[in-house]
Amino acid sequence: MFEKILYPTDFSDVSKKALAYIRGLKAAGARQVIILHIINEKKVEYVAQGAAWAGVTVADFLRQTYQRLEEEAHEAVRPIESALKEAGFDVRVMVEKENPYTRILEVAEKEDVSAIILGSHGRSNLRSMLLGSVSECVIRHSKQPVIVIKRD
Repeated sequence: MFEKILYPTDFSDVSKKALAYIRGLKAAGARQVIILHIINEKKVEYVAQGAAWAGVTVADFLRQTYQRLEEEAHEAVRPIESALKEAGFDVRVMVEKENPYTRILEVAEKEDVSAIILGSHGRSNLRSMLLGSVSECVIRHSKQPVIVIKRD
């Protein structure tokens, strides 16, 4: 039923909670998991504006910031990747820069995933009280089934 799963993560507690559900889908025929972490370009651009006001060279700042964020993401994804491989999944990791919900939908479509499994709230849930803004947009616009894991 759900052979190929897209697992977008921001490494928040609720996104980590989704791992148990992904493992549970192994018995239902899930074979492949794409772990997707997206560096939110808008947030980095806001920080870069502040750096520019402080007199920092923006191009160097952006390059260093993206490099550090990518390194941190790859480090954070290693234990998740290992756990899923140990559970018998074929795992692929993607770390990208873009608008999170837009990129989730693009990857889901391009990769022809069977389902998207994500947490109801990420690290920042100030814009929406019922659902996180990213999960809400994915639910509204996805062509694939979306399984949302809520926080406790």
